[in-house]
Amino acid sequence: MTATTEAARAERPHPLKGRWIDDWRPEDPAFWAAGGSRTARRNLMFSIFSEHIGFSVWTLWSVLVLFLGPAYGVDPAGKFTLTAVPALIGSALRIPYTLAVARFGGRNWTIFSAALLLVPAVLAAVLIEPGVSFTTLLVLAAVAGVGGGNFASSMANINAFYPQRLKGWALGINAGGGNLGVAVVQLVGLAVLATAGKDHPGLVAGVYIPFIVLAALGAALAMDNLAHARNDGRAMRDVCRDGHTWIMSVLYIGTFGSFIGFGFAFGQVLQVQFGAEFDTPIKAAYLTFLGPALGSLIRPAGGWLADRLGGAKVTFWTFVAMAVSAVLVLTASRLGSLALFLTGFVLLFAFSGLGNGSTYKMIPAIFRAKAHAGAAGGGDPAAAEHEARRLSGALIGIAGAVGAFGGVLVNIAFRQSFLTYGTGDGAYAAFIAFYAVCCALTWLVYLRARPGRPAGV
Repeated sequence: MTATTEAARAERPHPLKGRWIDDWRPEDPAFWAAGGSRTARRNLMFSIFSEHIGFSVWTLWSVLVLFLGPAYGVDPAGKFTLTAVPALIGSALRIPYTLAVARFGGRNWTIFSAALLLVPAVLAAVLIEPGVSFTTLLVLAAVAGVGGGNFASSMANINAFYPQRLKGWALGINAGGGNLGVAVVQLVGLAVLATAGKDHPGLVAGVYIPFIVLAALGAALAMDNLAHARNDGRAMRDVCRDGHTWIMSVLYIGTFGSFIGFGFAFGQVLQVQFGAEFDTPIKAAYLTFLGPALGSLIRPAGGWLADRLGGAKVTFWTFVAMAVSAVLVLTASRLGSLALFLTGFVLLFAFSGLGNGSTYKMIPAIFRAKAHAGAAGGGDPAAAEHEARRLSGALIGIAGAVGAFGGVLVNIAFRQSFLTYGTGDGAYAAFIAFYAVCCALTWLVYLRARPGRPAGV
C-alpha cells in the first residue's frame, strides 16, 4: 500500500465498513487490462440497474395520475402539480447525491439510495385509493422524488471508475440505461391497466418493490467503493463563478429538462388535449412509452455525434430541430390533428435525448479548451489538465441538478396553459421561444468566431 493511499485512508474521519478498493489506476493500461476493466464493467452494470429503477420510481406519478379518475376528485391542474412535485424534489437532491458517493462510497450509497426507493413504492402501493386527500397524494408524489437523485450519484460513481478515453461511452450507456426507466414505467402502467384495470393504481408501484430489493442486493454483492474518491467543495464554488456553468445549465434545461418534463406530462396532455380519443387511461398508456423510449435509446448517439462533429454544433442543430418539432405540436393542437401532434411530440423526445448526450459532451470540452489555452500561455499542462477535470466534474453535477428542474418548469407551463387557454398552446409557444434562446446562446458563445471562444467545443 502506498503512502498516498494510507494518507487518503487516514483522512477519512469515520472509516466505513464494506468493500473498498484502495488501488485504482484506470489510466494505467496494464492495470486496466489486468482486471480493472472487468471491475469497472461490473460496477457499471449494477449501477445502470439501480439508476434505471430510480428513474422509474421518480417518474411513477406520470403513470399514476392516469388512474386518478373522478372518484379521486383531482382536476387536470392538480394532476400537473402532482407530476411537478417529484421533479422538483429530484432536482434538489442531485447535488447532495453527487457528493454522497465520495463521502460514503459508491457501493454503500447505491445500496442505501436503492433501498430508499422502497419508501415511495410501498406508500403508493398501500395508500392510493378513492377518498385519499390531495395533500396525501402530494406527499406521496414528493417522496417519489428521491428516485431523481439516483442519476447524479450513479454518474459520479461511474465517472470515477473509467479512464478519460472511455468516460463518454460509459457515462452515455449509464445515462441511457437509466433514462429508459421513464419508458419502462409507462409499460408497467399499461400492463396493469390491461390486466387489472384502472381501479388498481397501487399495483404499478407494487411491481417495483421486488426489483428495488434486487437493486439493493445487487449493489451489496457486486459493487465496490473507491477509497481514492474525494469531494472537492472548492470545485463547486469555483465553477459557480464561471459563466459557462450557467450557460450550460440553461442548455441542459432545454435538453434534459424537456425530456424529463415531457416524460412526466405526456400522458396527461393526451388525455386533456384529445379527451375524445383518450377517454380511458389505457388508451393514453398505449402511446406514452414511445417518446421516452426513443429519447433514452438515442442519448448515446448524441455523445457519439458530438465526438465526431463537435458538441456545440450538434447541440445547436438539436435545438433547431426541437423548435421545429414544437411548431409541429402547436400547429397540430390548433388544427386538432392527433397524428401530427403525436409526430411532433415523438420528435421532441428524440431530439431532447440527442441533445442530452451532446450537451454533456460539451462540458469537458469547454474546460479542456481552457486548459490548452493556459498551457499555450506558459502554464503547467498537467496542472491545467487536472484543473479541467476538476471543474468539469463539478459542472456536470450542477448542470444535472439545474437541468432536472426543467421538468418542473415544463409541468408548470402545461398547468398554467390549460388553466388559462384550455389547451397546451401557451406552453408550446413558450417551448418554441425557449429553444430559440438556446439556439442563440449556443451560437453566440460556442460557434460564432470571436476572441476568447473555447476552441473545439
